[in-house]
Amino acid sequence: MSKRDRAARAKNDGQSTAADSAAEELESRDDTVEAADASDELRPTGKRSGRGRRSSASAVDTKDGDSESDGGSAVAVKERKVKKASEQSSNPFVRIWVFMQQVVSEMKKVIWPTRRETILYTIIVLVFVVVMTAFIFGIDLGFAKLVLWILG
Repeated sequence: MSKRDRAARAKNDGQSTAADSAAEELESRDDTVEAADASDELRPTGKRSGRGRRSSASAVDTKDGDSESDGGSAVAVKERKVKKASEQSSNPFVRIWVFMQQVVSEMKKVIWPTRRETILYTIIVLVFVVVMTAFIFGIDLGFAKLVLWILG
């Protein structure tokens, strides 16, 4: 039986003072949980665009001008400009510039590790390198002694 049910039963049984305060406390907790759930809906998860965030309940404009309110995506999608084959530049500097712009836009989408995670991963890699170096050194030393013992 949940606290809410117990509070309701106690209220009905005539224990109004303690039950009322318990019920009010539970209702206030529920309100804060609902407010937290509403704020969680607005917070994106995973890789998201830094610009133009919208909640999933907001209307999404389509090309026709009407709006859809069926949920849509939480990510604002910028329509890409499609170049025709005749519009593509043969200038190598323009192509390099476009490539660099695309690199920058992709790097903005990356979720970078925190400082703590970076330090932890670095320590793990260094420990792994030391262990593997010791292992390979031991194998090399063992084979060297074996070859000296066989060949004399």
